[in-house]
Amino acid sequence: MIRPLCILLLCLLAWASQAEELTARVDRTRLGAGETLELTLESSDPAPLGKPDLTPLEQHFEVLGTRQVNRLTNEAGGARSTTQWIVTLQPKHPGQLSVPPLRLGDQQTQAIVLHVQKSGMDAGTARLAPVFIDASLDRENVYVQAQVVLTLRIYHSVSLYDDSNLSPLQMADARIEPLGTPRTYETSVNGVRHGVIEMRYALFPQRSGELLIPSLAFTATEVSRAPDRDGLLPFGPHSGRQIRVESPAIPLRVKARPAEYPADVPWLPARALELSESWNPAPEQARVGESLTRQLTLKADGLSSAQLPPLANLPVDGLRRYPDQPQLAEQPGERGLIGSREEREALVPTHDGRIELPAQEVLWWNTVHERLERARLPARTLVVKTNPELAAEPPQPLGAPLTLPGQPLWVWQLTSALLLCTTLLGFGLWWRARRQPAIRSAVAGPNSRTLLDELRRACQANDTQATRQALDAWARQQPETLAAMAARYVPLSAALDGLNGALYSEGGQYWQGEDLWQAIRSLPSALLPGTAQEPSQLPPLYPR
Repeated sequence: MIRPLCILLLCLLAWASQAEELTARVDRTRLGAGETLELTLESSDPAPLGKPDLTPLEQHFEVLGTRQVNRLTNEAGGARSTTQWIVTLQPKHPGQLSVPPLRLGDQQTQAIVLHVQKSGMDAGTARLAPVFIDASLDRENVYVQAQVVLTLRIYHSVSLYDDSNLSPLQMADARIEPLGTPRTYETSVNGVRHGVIEMRYALFPQRSGELLIPSLAFTATEVSRAPDRDGLLPFGPHSGRQIRVESPAIPLRVKARPAEYPADVPWLPARALELSESWNPAPEQARVGESLTRQLTLKADGLSSAQLPPLANLPVDGLRRYPDQPQLAEQPGERGLIGSREEREALVPTHDGRIELPAQEVLWWNTVHERLERARLPARTLVVKTNPELAAEPPQPLGAPLTLPGQPLWVWQLTSALLLCTTLLGFGLWWRARRQPAIRSAVAGPNSRTLLDELRRACQANDTQATRQALDAWARQQPETLAAMAARYVPLSAALDGLNGALYSEGGQYWQGEDLWQAIRSLPSALLPGTAQEPSQLPPLYPR
């Protein structure tokens, strides 16, 4: 008995050790020499034994400080408790450095690659001011409507109050997008420790030629301690002086659109561009009448989502297409803005066999290699299978004799004669009951008139689900199927396409039911037995 319990306990301990993990992340991967960054180590164990071993960091970094934080977060599976160690690091030299794997017990983090650039700060006297601004661009010339990243760094060697303010960046000939929230860290300038406030902007020039990025003004109040007259209150109230500094204005040369770029396609200058697709369910599972969702995603490094053009939506024989509204998104990265455009549509095959989807192609200009490139999705062939649930005999033309294989003609003649006799008998009984002064019977179920009224109310309410249910109930009492009526009457077919589009669309569409109701009303009277005025089953109020 003891041995199975030991085995179970060992299995539970092994599962718990596998469930726990140690992860590492940094607040940025690109920084200058002498600047600091924060390394966050996170353990899923709420009460870990010991602390991470930071000895491997000493080869390339100086560990300036470490603090431990216990966090409790709410997730879909319930509350989750984690432990974090936030380590402040300063690289010892520029170049490509690696944060080595760090261990905590049996857990180990992944390595992180950092790019430490040489400091561009000079040793001039102007740089020794207590507060100054450094502004730089990631490139000196750029194509029109392409992205250039402006980085503003505010250095201060004195303490500042929280009333600091930076004037807004405004340019008439460029569109400006902030890249995330401001960052704060520390660095060393001429041997003096400075705090840094860093802000980044993505600029998109709208015309070619020479542009001037204007200077920005930074105002703040310096913290200074003012002792009292006797010098006995070292912790007295604070006072300070107002500081105002301005960043330098930066010229920018904007190049025109290259001559070799096609004139009839949208201009897309980017670092990288990717076109991808996804299906739900898989295209190999295509069946007649069932919806397939296809999602096309266009992602560009160095462009905003508003610059990405819509993808080609060519008509395809054998497919009904119900597109959703495109989804636009933007994400700030280390090199600037990354824009994406997602287009999703529902595809409904109307027949089995092979259906050819055309290729998708987007032309763009590579600003890194200065050349025209193409992002392409090859053509795809859908092999649509027959849907047994929708298999039905095609409707017969009006006037054609109704026959079934294997049945002699006299059987149908006898059946028709019996049906005629029962119809005449029923009509006679109905006429006799009509002449009685009192009510002899009640309606057992909804008649065509009632079903048609329900269909009218659902259409006028623009309710797609209720309209579909009322339409199916009404169609079951008609002499022809709904598909047969739609095949013969074009307005009804178009109205049904609009209803199906609203039902198949994932994002939902605003549907108007007036067209469907008018199409039903315009059907021949033979198909609308409930449209004529039915006689009342109540006796007259004032009989003659």
